Amino acid sequence: MRAFHADASVRQLPPGHRFPMHKYQLLMEQVQASLPDVSFTLAEPASEGELALAHHPDYVAAVFEGRLSREQQRAIGFPWTPEMVMRSRRSVGATVAAARAALHEGVSATLSGGTHHASADEGGGYCVFNDLAVAARLMQAEWMRLRRQPLRVAIVDLDVHQGNGTASIFRDDPSVYTLSMHGEKNFPFRKVAGDLDVDLPDGCTDGPYLEALDRALAQLWAAHAGQPPGLLLYQAGADPHEGDRLGRLKISAAGLAERDRRVLAAARERDIPVVVTMGGGYGHVIEHTVAVQLQTYHEAHASWQAWARRL
Repeated sequence: MRAFHADASVRQLPPGHRFPMHKYQLLMEQVQASLPDVSFTLAEPASEGELALAHHPDYVAAVFEGRLSREQQRAIGFPWTPEMVMRSRRSVGATVAAARAALHEGVSATLSGGTHHASADEGGGYCVFNDLAVAARLMQAEWMRLRRQPLRVAIVDLDVHQGNGTASIFRDDPSVYTLSMHGEKNFPFRKVAGDLDVDLPDGCTDGPYLEALDRALAQLWAAHAGQPPGLLLYQAGADPHEGDRLGRLKISAAGLAERDRRVLAAARERDIPVVVTMGGGYGHVIEHTVAVQLQTYHEAHASWQAWARRL
C-alpha cells in the first residue's frame, strides 16, 4: 500500500505549543515496524495553482509571502514560518498523491492531512489549506481531462470536530457530498452546514456512535443511488477516542477500529476507491493517539489487500 507524508520529522513549532507535531514521526515509525509493505513517499508540495482550486488566490499568496495578520495566525494556531508554509503545502500534496494512488489501487493513505477547518479565504484550527478540498477538485479536473466524464466525490469526515471549512467550500457544489459526524458542543462552535451533519452528545459511547455511523452511511448511499461516488475521502480522526483531551466523546479504541472497518468495507463493496487521512488526535497520552491511528493504518492496509485480490 502506498502512503504519503509531509515530512514527519519537521519541528517548526515553539516550545510548549499545544499541537502534538511529534505524533507523525511516532506513527510513521510504528507503521514501518508493523506494516513493512506500506511504502512511504515524501509528497511534492502543492502549487499555488493547485491550491487556488479550493482557495482564494489572495489568501494563498498571503500565506506564501508571509503576509498573514496576527489575527489570521492566531485563528490558524501556528506562527508563520517558511517551514510552516512548506509543510502545509506538502500536506496537501500528500492527499493529492494518495488520491491518485487510490484511483488506481483502491486504497491509499496520508500520514497527516484532513485539514478540514480551512475555508476558501482563511485558515483555522491548526489548518492552513484544506487538503480534502484541493484533492477533490484536482481529481475531478484530472478525471475530466483523462476520462471525459465527471467524477463525483464523497467526503466522510469522522473527526470529532465538524469539517466547517470543507462544508463552506462545497456549499454550492453538488458534485462533492460532505458528511461530518462530530461532537455537537465541540469546536467549531459555529458550524457550517454540509450535506449531512450528525451531531453527537458529549460522552457518546461505542454503541450509539456506531449506530449513528450506520444511519449516516445509509443516507450517503441513498443520496447516490443513481450514481455512486467515484472517490471517497475518509477523515479518520483519532480524537473521538475516550483518552483525547479535546474530544469529549467516549469511544474506545476497539470502537474506532470497527468504525474504520465499516467505512472501508462499505466503500469496497461499492467499488469506491478510498483515501484515508489521519485528521485530529490530541490524547492526554500521545502514544494512545498514535495507537488509534496505527490501527486505522492496519484497517486501511487490510482493505487494500482485499482490493488487490480483486484487481
